[in-house]
Amino acid sequence: MGSTVILTVRVRRELKERAERLGINIREVVERALEEAIEEKERERLRRMADELRELLSGVSEEEVVRLIREDRDAR
Repeated sequence: MGSTVILTVRVRRELKERAERLGINIREVVERALEEAIEEKERERLRRMADELRELLSGVSEEEVVRLIREDRDAR
Protein backbone atom coordinates (compact mmCIF):
# COMPACT_ATOMS: atom_id res chain seq x y z
CA MET A 1 0.00 0.00 0.00
CA GLY A 2 1.30 3.47 -0.88
CA SER A 3 1.21 6.50 1.33
CA THR A 4 -2.15 7.53 2.71
CA VAL A 5 -3.93 10.74 3.62
CA ILE A 6 -6.67 11.45 6.10
CA LEU A 7 -10.06 12.49 4.75
CA THR A 8 -12.85 13.79 6.90
CA VAL A 9 -16.36 12.91 5.79
CA ARG A 10 -19.60 13.81 7.50
CA VAL A 11 -22.31 11.18 7.49
CA ARG A 12 -25.52 10.88 9.45
CA ARG A 13 -24.87 9.49 12.95
CA GLU A 14 -27.57 6.85 12.42
CA LEU A 15 -25.85 5.64 9.24
CA LYS A 16 -22.47 5.32 10.98
CA GLU A 17 -24.01 3.49 13.94
CA ARG A 18 -25.84 1.03 11.69
CA ALA A 19 -22.65 0.33 9.73
CA GLU A 20 -20.73 -0.28 12.94
CA ARG A 21 -23.44 -2.61 14.30
CA LEU A 22 -23.26 -4.62 11.09
CA GLY A 23 -19.46 -4.82 11.23
CA ILE A 24 -19.00 -2.84 8.03
CA ASN A 25 -15.50 -1.49 7.54
CA ILE A 26 -16.37 2.08 6.56
CA ARG A 27 -12.86 2.91 5.33
CA GLU A 28 -12.88 -0.05 2.96
CA VAL A 29 -16.35 0.81 1.66
CA VAL A 30 -15.42 4.45 1.07
CA GLU A 31 -12.12 3.53 -0.58
CA ARG A 32 -13.78 0.98 -2.88
CA ALA A 33 -16.54 3.44 -3.82
CA LEU A 34 -13.96 6.14 -4.56
CA GLU A 35 -11.93 3.75 -6.73
CA GLU A 36 -15.06 2.78 -8.68
CA ALA A 37 -16.07 6.44 -9.16
CA ILE A 38 -12.57 7.31 -10.40
CA GLU A 39 -12.54 4.37 -12.84
CA GLU A 40 -15.96 5.38 -14.20
CA LYS A 41 -14.86 9.01 -14.71
CA GLU A 42 -11.68 7.81 -16.46
CA ARG A 43 -13.75 5.55 -18.75
CA GLU A 44 -16.07 8.47 -19.56
CA ARG A 45 -13.07 10.68 -20.34
CA LEU A 46 -11.57 8.03 -22.63
CA ARG A 47 -14.94 7.59 -24.38
CA ARG A 48 -15.16 11.34 -25.01
CA MET A 49 -11.59 11.40 -26.32
CA ALA A 50 -12.31 8.45 -28.61
CA ASP A 51 -15.45 10.16 -29.91
CA GLU A 52 -13.49 13.36 -30.59
CA LEU A 53 -10.77 11.40 -32.36
CA ARG A 54 -13.34 9.48 -34.39
CA GLU A 55 -14.90 12.79 -35.45
CA LEU A 56 -11.52 14.26 -36.38
CA LEU A 57 -10.60 11.21 -38.44
CA SER A 58 -14.00 10.81 -40.09
CA GLY A 59 -12.84 12.78 -43.13
CA VAL A 60 -9.70 10.69 -43.62
CA SER A 61 -10.02 7.69 -45.93
CA GLU A 62 -8.66 4.27 -45.11
CA GLU A 63 -6.27 4.55 -48.04
CA GLU A 64 -4.90 7.82 -46.66
CA VAL A 65 -4.31 6.22 -43.25
CA VAL A 66 -2.47 3.30 -44.87
CA ARG A 67 -0.37 5.70 -46.96
CA LEU A 68 0.58 7.79 -43.93
CA ILE A 69 1.53 4.71 -41.90
CA ARG A 70 3.72 3.43 -44.73
CA GLU A 71 5.39 6.84 -45.08
CA ASP A 72 6.09 6.91 -41.36
CA ARG A 73 7.54 3.38 -41.39
CA ASP A 74 9.71 4.13 -44.43
CA ALA A 75 11.06 7.27 -42.76
CA ARG A 76 12.55 5.21 -39.89
